[in-house]
Amino acid sequence: MSRPIQAHIDLSALKNNLRVVRRHASAKVMAVVKANAYGHGLLRIAGALREAEGLALLDVREAITLRDVGFRQTILLLEGFFSKDDVPLFAEYELTAVIHSQQQLAWLDAYPRKNGLSVWLKINTGMNRLGFMPADVPAVMERLKSHRAVREVTLMTHFAQADEAVGVAKQLELFNHIAASYHAPRSLANSAALLRYPNTHSDWVRPGIMLYGSSPFAEVSAQELGLQAVMNLSSELISVRELRSGDCVGYAASFCADNTMRIGTLACGYADGYPRHAPTGTPILVNGKRTRTLGRVSMDMLAVDLSDIPDAQVGSRVVLWGAGMPVDEVARAAGTISYELLCALAPRVSVSD
Repeated sequence: MSRPIQAHIDLSALKNNLRVVRRHASAKVMAVVKANAYGHGLLRIAGALREAEGLALLDVREAITLRDVGFRQTILLLEGFFSKDDVPLFAEYELTAVIHSQQQLAWLDAYPRKNGLSVWLKINTGMNRLGFMPADVPAVMERLKSHRAVREVTLMTHFAQADEAVGVAKQLELFNHIAASYHAPRSLANSAALLRYPNTHSDWVRPGIMLYGSSPFAEVSAQELGLQAVMNLSSELISVRELRSGDCVGYAASFCADNTMRIGTLACGYADGYPRHAPTGTPILVNGKRTRTLGRVSMDMLAVDLSDIPDAQVGSRVVLWGAGMPVDEVARAAGTISYELLCALAPRVSVSD
């Protein structure tokens, strides 16, 4: 029998979350499926998102795989070309490139053919990662509009604080000021902006984390937003024992019992993608009942408190995150974000839908 830890991917939840996107925005949907669809499996997730008008990712090889298995909608490469050798592949497979640097423009200039490419011009309005500075946009836009290899240009930016109180006003004002000079499609809204700022929806929205059932906001739960967990990570208890007062659990004896108590050990650890830094008290479900982790997370195991779950035995089901145990709560307890937990799922974990 195989080790009992597994991740079940609920595609009906994914489709529900796409419906939530549609309820909030009438724009075309560029579903973000980078990082192996946030750890959920690229082909599995893309297959359930066929109604989305576009798919966004990073790796040209993955984009070609999507084309080869029949995906015909817009496929956007969020970091564009990584070398001049990529450009012919974008044309051959009708992939859309984000253009964010002068080097990419030079690679585009070296491509000899005509009218083959759609590009998204990234404008840096304050994120300060990728994108052209506002002062450079007129010259770049003129160059792209007259470029022999370019068929269409979409303007885009990315918000740095759409999920925070400061919001998007400053970046949005700058983007709109720049974009007003051009009759071009626009894309601004990530998950947080899509939900909170309707004035950012424009022609394309780019939902990411919300598609997978996680809230982009620290103060609003996924459930309140109508989102459902897509990844359900579960395991089983493989040991149950009693501790006496003073007995300690795991490496560094970071948890010690102050009275007699019952604990369980389950098959899941940091080598499976569970956060090693999750402290005692991180929420978890055993037999559908909420309890807490105890002590340090080991490579292959972690301990849980069974004091209030008398029916828990070897073989009892444990939900690490998913339906009934929001990944956002687990991430918050561990001092991280749900994105990291979902993307960190290890290859050794069995995944099914």
